[in-house]
Amino acid sequence: MTLKSEPRTDPSLPDWPDYGLLEDMRGPLFAALGKGRAVVLATLFRVEGGGPRPEGTQMVFTLPPEGPLEVHGFMSGGCVEADVARHALAVMVSDVPMRLVYGPSSPWPDIRLLCGAEIEILLERISPGDLAAQGLEQAYLNRQSGVWISDGTMRRFDLGTTSRACHWSSEPFGVARAYDPVPRLIVVGSDPTALAIASVGVTAGFQTWLNRPKGPASAPPVFGLGYLRQDPEAALKEIGLDPWTYVAIASHDADTDHPALVTALKSSAAYVGLLGARRRLPERLAALKAAGVTNEAIAQLHAPIGMDLGGKAPWEVAISVLGEMIHKRRMTKTSKAV
Repeated sequence: MTLKSEPRTDPSLPDWPDYGLLEDMRGPLFAALGKGRAVVLATLFRVEGGGPRPEGTQMVFTLPPEGPLEVHGFMSGGCVEADVARHALAVMVSDVPMRLVYGPSSPWPDIRLLCGAEIEILLERISPGDLAAQGLEQAYLNRQSGVWISDGTMRRFDLGTTSRACHWSSEPFGVARAYDPVPRLIVVGSDPTALAIASVGVTAGFQTWLNRPKGPASAPPVFGLGYLRQDPEAALKEIGLDPWTYVAIASHDADTDHPALVTALKSSAAYVGLLGARRRLPERLAALKAAGVTNEAIAQLHAPIGMDLGGKAPWEVAISVLGEMIHKRRMTKTSKAV
């Protein structure tokens, strides 16, 4: 396994780093392999000194028949991406994996991380038909957790969970990168605030649905947003509620809110939040108890929904709601790793 190889050409990155806005690399990985294209997967597996991106961060590089190298994801604040892309192209051509080191002990002193950290990245070429990639995709579709284990040449995907997002061993070398199902967001409601929450959810990388009971036949004007018109109990059950699902109930209608709350709180959903006046909360909680929702489940309800940012405009509420969900998600991951 070599540290450096001269690439065929010198690929350039786009002027604007929109390639770094996507966090989950499974989508581009599966899309390229599905088109019969090989992929170079870059995995950041070691960080020393507090780098800008955590261990487990990934990038995906594909080479279309026509056109430049396609790039997805980012590893730093712009310090190393262009060099990683150059080496990814070399790996694409040679099918020889690489381990790249950037920082104080790097063989390339002209490439420095401004934060002073040291990072190490594994580049591996994945071809269509790769069994580990097929296992990863099947788990993705079935919303199952699993671990990608690779030394750059030999790889496998094992179902199951691990307490660490990413770890590696030096002898023999190997990287283990954990995957959870994509976070899912279900918003119940119809007003601008509900639409704003759903819109921010899509932008933040959640698989997002808006449930508007008896709503219009036309879908909401938000690209990538799912839409269901049935009653909330049926909608929530159709989409599915699991430990990676977040529910925001924002209909302003007790007849809609209540069955949605009962269904969500009796499930394994990771988060349930309710938009509404604080003064009406006691009667809503009493109705939940009367419907058989346990005190333990009710204690998990986020009501009023969202972080207290002091704003009430639709986008302000939406940001506070997604902020609370992301905080819940990250804190859950941190507690599992301890």
